[in-house]
Amino acid sequence: MYMSHTECNPRIIPDLSASSTTHMEAGAKREAMSSSLGTEADQEHNGSAYTIAATAHAVDTDSWQQVGLLLVTSFNCAYVLSFSNLMLVPLGWGWGIACLLIVAAAAWYANWLLAGLHVIDGQRFIRYRDLMGFCLRKMYYITWSLQFSIQLLGNMGFILLGARALKAINVELSHSPARLQWFIPGTGTVFFAFSYLVPTISAMRKWLAMTVAYDVTLLAILVKDGKSNRQKDYGVHGSPAEKAFNALGAVAAILVCNTSGMLTEIQSTLRSPAVRNMRRALAVQYTAGAAAYYGVSAAGYWAYGSAVLEYLPDQLGGPRWAVVLINAAAFLQSVVSQHMFTAPVHEALDTRLQRLHEGTSSRYNLTRRLCARGLVLAFNVLVAALLPFMGDFVNLFGSFALVPLTLVFPSMIVLKINGKSRGRWSRIWHWGIIAVSTVLGVATTAAAVRLIFHNARVYHFFADM
Repeated sequence: MYMSHTECNPRIIPDLSASSTTHMEAGAKREAMSSSLGTEADQEHNGSAYTIAATAHAVDTDSWQQVGLLLVTSFNCAYVLSFSNLMLVPLGWGWGIACLLIVAAAAWYANWLLAGLHVIDGQRFIRYRDLMGFCLRKMYYITWSLQFSIQLLGNMGFILLGARALKAINVELSHSPARLQWFIPGTGTVFFAFSYLVPTISAMRKWLAMTVAYDVTLLAILVKDGKSNRQKDYGVHGSPAEKAFNALGAVAAILVCNTSGMLTEIQSTLRSPAVRNMRRALAVQYTAGAAAYYGVSAAGYWAYGSAVLEYLPDQLGGPRWAVVLINAAAFLQSVVSQHMFTAPVHEALDTRLQRLHEGTSSRYNLTRRLCARGLVLAFNVLVAALLPFMGDFVNLFGSFALVPLTLVFPSMIVLKINGKSRGRWSRIWHWGIIAVSTVLGVATTAAAVRLIFHNARVYHFFADM
């Protein structure tokens, strides 16, 4: 199932085994694992050989600068236009800024920790589910289900955001705007074409230059509107119970904007030393990237207060051309960002369906990729058009899936492979992370479920939202 790194073609790796059973059989080796974060990093830095799983996608090809820019681009997506409403309105300035910083720091630390687990006992893991299955046998399918649920639902959310951006342009340019459902299939078609022509994360390198092109225009309009808006209300409204549940929902949204639950898959594209390079890329994300999406969020809340809308461009007071530009850039940004977050789904299908000994441009593999991408996007487009209120469900799966994927699982792995050798206080630290994160996950999931039930009366199929 695995090959030595020196024998692997960086684009197509021979398919020695496509099943996951060998990952499960690795449980017999778990008790013999003696890796530590330090020795693993040293092993990789010293150029020791390692084995790697078969995959149809590129591995060990990208620089940390490219991956850092990829993270900045992907997280600074059209979702940013909703962050003011989702994250700061329920919390206000004081708690809002505190939670932004604390959650970002927690996500950065957890991902930094997970990056150090990329190679264990001479085996380089390119999929999060493989890593979890190797260390904790029963966690393979749990990780698989959590990852794929949030990635597919996130893709539906991107489809809705792209369609909403196109509809906003239509509103500005037409006296009789069309329904949202007219723009959803068009958005899905563009997503499909991009995912087919740019099949892997590594192939996205030429599309990362559009990173935050619309932020300058958006910030300029927000500053203008904020100066002209003399009556701003920054109060947090609602009953004590509503404030508490809304605050938990805001914390879940902050986590969603800071992590993806697929760091291992992203790290697989990095050249050695992958641990050091991944941590450099994370530093870019949580400094330059966070400054961008937190800056827009804070500016939107400052400009409009608690009255800020769920989709920021609907409230902008700038010239028509600027609103059109922002929505067009948001649409293009969604095309690029959604591809990164759906990449593990595409990789799993490509590895399963394609002939790995043939090139990515062979007729057989092109046909299989066409069918696989088409089925995924067609299903997501149908569900997004049928249920255009999927945003509430994305928050649900974000709290239910991203909390364990980001905060809980890395500490579980550390305790499994290094628990006895890392000392008492280290064990207490990681068990504390697991306990606190589990409570947070349960609380934010309860808040998301409550929101769905609260909004159920306004849900209807094919709603024009």
